[in-house]
Amino acid sequence: MDHLPSWLLSQAAAHAHRLVADGFAGVGAKGYHYRLLSSLDADGPASQAALGRRTRIYLSDLVGALNELEAAGYVRRSPDPADKRRNVVAVTPAGRDRAAELTERVTAIQEELTAALSPAETEQLTGLLRRLVAHHDRTE
Repeated sequence: MDHLPSWLLSQAAAHAHRLVADGFAGVGAKGYHYRLLSSLDADGPASQAALGRRTRIYLSDLVGALNELEAAGYVRRSPDPADKRRNVVAVTPAGRDRAAELTERVTAIQEELTAALSPAETEQLTGLLRRLVAHHDRTE
């Protein structure tokens, strides 16, 4: 099986998923929390629907994660002035601090995942994976 890219990607993805889940659980977070906070911090407030699209989180999972982040004081939802039926989500100052903490954590997770590779190999792998994802995004 180790000659099949699909099998190898599946095995690597399983390891990555475990490392991410364990790494974030160690600080009381989830991968969705990191994706949402870093997106809001980098790209600014967004409607829940737009936030779901830009983080690739399904709406049902998004709402639950936002509920957790809002309860912890990391985000706030408010009615969109342009459309009162829609909520706009924004990161709070505490959420910015949490995003920075989770960014440090995700960096350590990536280093653990790619420990068998040199920095150049890690960069090459990341580039190849980015190309595969972009190609399949275009063909869907």
